Amino acid sequence: MRSHAHRPSLWRTAALIGAAALGTSLVAPTGTAAAAGSGPGALVLAGGAVAATNTAVYGTFVAKAGGATARIGIITAASDVPANDPNANDPATCSNSVCNGAYYADLLKNSYGAADARWIPIDLDHLANNSSQTVVDQINSMTGFFFGGGDQSRLVTTLMKSDDSDTPALAAIRAKWTAGAAVMGTSAGTTIANGRDMVTGGESWDALRYGSYTTVNTSYPDDLTYRPAGGFTFFTSGLLDTHFAARGREGRMVRLAADTGHNRAFGIDEDTALVVTAPGTAAESSTVVGTNGVSVLDLRTSVVSTHSGYWSADNVKWSYLTSGDTYNPASWTTTSTKPSHAPTTGTVGTRWTDVFSSPKPNTAHPYQMVKMATELVNAGRSTTQYGISYESNPRFEADLTKNSDYKAWKSGTTISFANLTTHLYVY
Repeated sequence: MRSHAHRPSLWRTAALIGAAALGTSLVAPTGTAAAAGSGPGALVLAGGAVAATNTAVYGTFVAKAGGATARIGIITAASDVPANDPNANDPATCSNSVCNGAYYADLLKNSYGAADARWIPIDLDHLANNSSQTVVDQINSMTGFFFGGGDQSRLVTTLMKSDDSDTPALAAIRAKWTAGAAVMGTSAGTTIANGRDMVTGGESWDALRYGSYTTVNTSYPDDLTYRPAGGFTFFTSGLLDTHFAARGREGRMVRLAADTGHNRAFGIDEDTALVVTAPGTAAESSTVVGTNGVSVLDLRTSVVSTHSGYWSADNVKWSYLTSGDTYNPASWTTTSTKPSHAPTTGTVGTRWTDVFSSPKPNTAHPYQMVKMATELVNAGRSTTQYGISYESNPRFEADLTKNSDYKAWKSGTTISFANLTTHLYVY
């Protein structure tokens, strides 16, 4: 999965983190042990590449974890270890479990006012720590937990047992979250919150062309792959995907949801988060914060078939929520405080290309599907628009249509919409 920790120039020396990995000063100073609550704590599910200055995302997480009294445990086990990082000795460019832990500890404490933030020393180099009572004591002193990006399979390896049950460390995190501690993830740290059928990689064209697989074939790195047993099951209202519109993952999520019997999927954009309150309860509600949006794919009325001999999906309902919009999973409804947007003039242009933002062209086209949808939303005299994939043999098409249940909102240049009917088939 193309996923990484987004680390701007902010830095805090890794010396304390390294000392923690050796077993010194693991337990946080005495203080408020946990955020009290009557149910699960909030989830702040970020899509990756969150800017250090994104107060809407990081500030919300710290507030949910206790604000000025927040004590946050940093889990960067999705990152590779320092020995495999060629820049491990360069604080400005390193990207590994230790230096990423130091970065996030500095950010959450010194930029966002948490009372304390420190690395939980579990990674591929310190697997035994997932059963350490000292580490469990450290976890039990926290009021929030931050899961960094990288590869979600490393989080499975480091925090779950071979039978998919919790290690003592994950069991402690789960108990704290169940009692009200907040949890934030970014990129792989968000994906791991999923329940069954957690996505592990793939591109949209390959997903539509070849389907989904439960094992990785290194000869076909762009295949859609997933883990049937899933992740940590913090979020159960639908499948989760990250870096969503920037990397054109709409096709792969529709295919994975259809193949695995899910009728809803959430795709979270970069520098953006879905803030879930009362997760897993009848009162669950989600709000979008950040600079881009969150896609909700509704497959309840979708029809999977073949078109010209290839897989196709009709009547998928796509909603796109932006900052301040809320989603209620129980009623499947989007609510926006933005003014309704129903223009009466304007038409769409010609068809769009590279609609799934393929990684293959020399010039990248991020957010291509969202841009196409925005054109249609703003074109009051048009009811449909379509785009085609960059890849051919076959070339896939995505059609978007405004039907009777479609609605849209707009504030400035920011667009939100609900129930834009989507069809995916061979061009």
